[in-house]
Amino acid sequence: MAAVYRAGAALVRAGRPALLGAHRVQSTLSYAQTIENVPETKLTTLENGLRIATEESDQPTCTVGVWIEVGSRYETEKNNGVGNFLEHMVLKGTKRHPHLALEREIASRGAHLNAYTSREQTAYYMKTLAKDMPTAVELLSELVQNSSFSEADVETGRRLVLQEMQEMESSLEEVSFDYLHATAFQGTPLSYSVVGPSKNVKDLKRSDLLEFMTGHFKGPRIVLAASGGIRHEEVVAMARQHLSGISSTYEDDAIPVLSPCRFTGSQMLVRDDAMPFAHIAIAVEGVGANHPDMIPLSIASSLIGSWDRTYGGGANHSSRLARIAVENKLGHSFRSFNTCYSDTGLWGIHLVCDGMNIEDLLHFAQDEWMRLCTSVTDSEVNRAKNLLKTHLVAQLDGTTPTCAEIGRQVLNHGRHVSLAEWNSRIDAVDAQVLREVCTRYIYDQCPAIGAVGPIEQLPDYNRIRSAMYWLRL
Repeated sequence: MAAVYRAGAALVRAGRPALLGAHRVQSTLSYAQTIENVPETKLTTLENGLRIATEESDQPTCTVGVWIEVGSRYETEKNNGVGNFLEHMVLKGTKRHPHLALEREIASRGAHLNAYTSREQTAYYMKTLAKDMPTAVELLSELVQNSSFSEADVETGRRLVLQEMQEMESSLEEVSFDYLHATAFQGTPLSYSVVGPSKNVKDLKRSDLLEFMTGHFKGPRIVLAASGGIRHEEVVAMARQHLSGISSTYEDDAIPVLSPCRFTGSQMLVRDDAMPFAHIAIAVEGVGANHPDMIPLSIASSLIGSWDRTYGGGANHSSRLARIAVENKLGHSFRSFNTCYSDTGLWGIHLVCDGMNIEDLLHFAQDEWMRLCTSVTDSEVNRAKNLLKTHLVAQLDGTTPTCAEIGRQVLNHGRHVSLAEWNSRIDAVDAQVLREVCTRYIYDQCPAIGAVGPIEQLPDYNRIRSAMYWLRL
């Protein structure tokens, strides 16, 4: 979903006094009028299929990034983890800018270079001063076309990835979500973790990295996104100069096509009574990013909400589940989620609690799911809609998150969906629509469960499944 920094800044400025102690001037602009004035995203496609998407503003800084339609879903069981390994290697430098020279070049400009790999996308992006945009495009183009993969660098990268894998094992939320994907999409590429198994990381060779890079870094699957104090024409000119050489053809015309990923109601559990808290991720099959039901499911997720026991005012929280958790001292935290991939998704909740409260917290969470399907009210839906709208504006406070949303959305939707359009789609959902959509995806559906920690009290799967419907007279 998209929102932009300027929308947030405009909303803040709307009620701000011009000078300290001056008379406060009430803005005549409504929220709807403000988001209508958000700058449009300009889109240009080069001859090789590479797309350039920019959003201009008067910011003194800018963020430029390359978003590529490739991730662990494009891997095989044998090379799972190669995309994450490749991300680390790309940042090691290029033939023109070896590692130390690259670091000096970035540091001398006060810039920040970063990257990430997910299940369906990979990104390399740089935040810098607006005047240094040409340098950012040049460096990013070198990274995705002329990275230096020496054998010594590969071995250094291998050690870093293995160390990262050890550190990730301490993040039990990530572990539980990996278990959730592994069981929900078992037998399909979406079950693969982004980092892959340690055996693969130890066996991957330089040739595997190069083969993966040349096979997937193709023009039609790349978006150059930019946000901040830039001009679209200048970014396009730099892209033509540095990125036109990226190929748009595949060897033997073997264009990779994603196969459908089957959802399976099942569970993957790892009991460890030495851990202080149980982490439980439970979800049903959701929808893809382009599906019309994505908005109602996002509103439903906002209605369930999130909570942590460190929050203030828990007993007065807008989320009913949070109030129940506080009043009954049931857990440490929970977070509802709606994760969307290109053609499927996961809708559910992540629970963190001690081993003695698992059954009660899970019971109340599933009870809230059933309420979504049967008796949610208009006032609750309106509150959730307002929360979602607020999140859309607040989450993108700066050029970097705005740039990231542009890159992701152009890959997912083929365009950057405006904030005004998201708001109109949110406004179209009422309580009846929400009940119908939730009944279709949640009610009497088989959930997938990934859990780790002291989970002895976790109910049997059949019992959890029986709580996915109500027996009513």
